[in-house]
Amino acid sequence: MTSAGDLNATGPAIGRYPATRLRRLRRFDWSRRLVAEHTLSVDDLIWPVFVHGDDAPADIPTMLGVQRLPIPGVVDAARRAIDLGIPAIAVFPATDPALKTYDGREAVNPDNLVCQTLRAIRDAGLGGRLGLITDVALDPYTSHGHDGLLRGDEVVNDPTVEVLCRQAVNQAQAGCDVIAPSDMMDGRVAMIRRALDGEGFEHVAIMSYAAKYASAFYGPFRDAVGSQAALRGDKRTYQMDPANGDEALREAAMDVAEGADALIVKPGLPYLDLCWRVKASLGVPTFAYQVSGEYAMLDAAARAGAIDRQRAVTESLLAFKRAGCDGVWTYFAAEAAGWLASGGG
Repeated sequence: MTSAGDLNATGPAIGRYPATRLRRLRRFDWSRRLVAEHTLSVDDLIWPVFVHGDDAPADIPTMLGVQRLPIPGVVDAARRAIDLGIPAIAVFPATDPALKTYDGREAVNPDNLVCQTLRAIRDAGLGGRLGLITDVALDPYTSHGHDGLLRGDEVVNDPTVEVLCRQAVNQAQAGCDVIAPSDMMDGRVAMIRRALDGEGFEHVAIMSYAAKYASAFYGPFRDAVGSQAALRGDKRTYQMDPANGDEALREAAMDVAEGADALIVKPGLPYLDLCWRVKASLGVPTFAYQVSGEYAMLDAAARAGAIDRQRAVTESLLAFKRAGCDGVWTYFAAEAAGWLASGGG
């Protein structure tokens, strides 16, 4: 029976047991699906892939299950992405060390690995069916491993931005759809936008790494592109301090003001608060990058039998959606797309 204390003037008290039992809508699969606040779909996924100049795929020891691919292998990955319904891939180069220089000049070579890969994907008739995203930063091309030009011990801002503009135009000419500057130089979004527009690439979007932190979670990525061994010092003078949150909002707001079409928070899971704050404060398309260290930890735990791979990975991706993200860059993209297609997401 309902006691007088369970009623108010308008009926049963809201949010008070026993009139309210939140488990009622958790009881069945159909009811859980019906009231789910957030969903994960293949449309939320961006797949980062690594390209190298060798003829065969190469394993990345710190990222088991991820490989550096030859250009034909990336074309095959692009076809697979289309078949799975993944909207976009992001191409990162593992540049031959012999081509790395102090000034990173290979970044503006029209025949570098990224440009060759973009042309190969389009020559295969896949252009327009899949978004092609390219990284703008110098670390895959510099002998010192930094994202910009080094003068003594300092990564210099404005001269670096000049090179980044040339790199962005070079990639646009090769056929990219989205430029993703990851360098964290001040003012680079505005200058890249101006350079692209000046060369007739107004349609090429900019998805900026607006809040990219000087994180310990990037190690496997640097192994994948070959910049770890070359890196002199660290990147804390231009990547963000993990202690700071408000600063990320300033960075993101500046990038939007300079012409960014979408924003990235990197890393992902340790920075869910920033995903939420950036999206809530600016209301622009916001993406998280589930970085290589996050991949490696989840993968290692799954291989050890400590977690269920599919459930844990899917849960981690759904967390980004709950935090306000419009999508996720993740090395699990192809796996997750397969799970979702089979109804297991």
